[in-house]
Amino acid sequence: MNKHTLKIVYACLAGFAYSANYTNHAPLAAILMKQFVFTKTMAGFLTTGIFTTHAIMQIPGGHLADKYGGKKTLMLALAIIVICNAGLAYSTSYQQLLMWKILVGFGTGIAFVSGSRYLTQALPHEMLMKAQGFYGASILMGSGFVIFAVPRVAQAFGWSTSFITTAFVALAVLILWLIASPKPELQEHPHVSFGSLLSHGQLWLLGLVQMATFGLVLVIGSWVIEMLKSKIGLPPIQAGAIGSMVLLLGIFTRVLGGTLVLKIGYRWLLILSLLMIGTACAMLSFNSSSLPLALSAIIIMGFGAGLPYAALFNRAVALFPGRGGAAMGLVNMLGVVMILAGAPLVGRIAEWTGDFSSSFLSMSVFAFIAMIGSFWIKKDLVK
Repeated sequence: MNKHTLKIVYACLAGFAYSANYTNHAPLAAILMKQFVFTKTMAGFLTTGIFTTHAIMQIPGGHLADKYGGKKTLMLALAIIVICNAGLAYSTSYQQLLMWKILVGFGTGIAFVSGSRYLTQALPHEMLMKAQGFYGASILMGSGFVIFAVPRVAQAFGWSTSFITTAFVALAVLILWLIASPKPELQEHPHVSFGSLLSHGQLWLLGLVQMATFGLVLVIGSWVIEMLKSKIGLPPIQAGAIGSMVLLLGIFTRVLGGTLVLKIGYRWLLILSLLMIGTACAMLSFNSSSLPLALSAIIIMGFGAGLPYAALFNRAVALFPGRGGAAMGLVNMLGVVMILAGAPLVGRIAEWTGDFSSSFLSMSVFAFIAMIGSFWIKKDLVK
């Protein structure tokens, strides 16, 4: 294994480890509600808590990675994640669970952008697209690992051991990084002010696309299982298996997108992705109980959501090489904001109208608006 491949492997291990620790509470929701006697709304705040601090830390975490290097900040983030998930394992009240989930968001927020920044600091430009695609896929694999493993560990050994298990995953990767991870060679770039970064139109367009791809699909993923049960009448296990494809397909399409962008360019890849997502959301909004229609929409959406990942973050770094971490942080922060605002909005619209058709139609409109905005994304790297 050559040194560049090794760097990609280490980044992917970190992506898997951190993502296995930020939604590990979700499969345990029913057990935790029974153990500590709290409502579904309160359970939802556990997710809100971690994603809020995760979003807050995107730009600061990127700034730290720019200044000190992605390797150092990633190891700091993994340490925070280990400590906080150990705290979750030994919580004795809902208030403690919420506190630790809020705190772990500081670690995951830094971890995401640090891993991505590490790759841009450690690899030659021609390898970055595929490398970011693999890194993005590893994050989805970690999330999938949680869905598969955590309920089984909880059933066999108890909910507390589930948190210890995911913390141990992060600890093992942290030790591996401390002992053997390759060190990137930091390069000096011209200083760019935060003001110019925050006011850069092209960067905000990338953030809009992140909202309409990653953010929107996570919102849809949180409700599509309920739609499959209520509109089509699928049993919970079958609905969960089909609904999870929205995210699990991204394991393959994030890697594919890193290759495809080299052939068709940034702008057309993003437009294609948003066209697929908008069309899929429109299909889900049809007043139909057809399983083939819903399944086709979910597959189309899964492909569309994963393709832009590498293009978005490499484009952000190309625009601001001196503040690449902060630039990627801004783009991803907007995607997380979409999750925080969109999930309750979809639920609220469904309550008003009595079904999910209007909710999915509104997401389709948003995706097409982002697609139109993508025509203003420049083909070259002229700022």
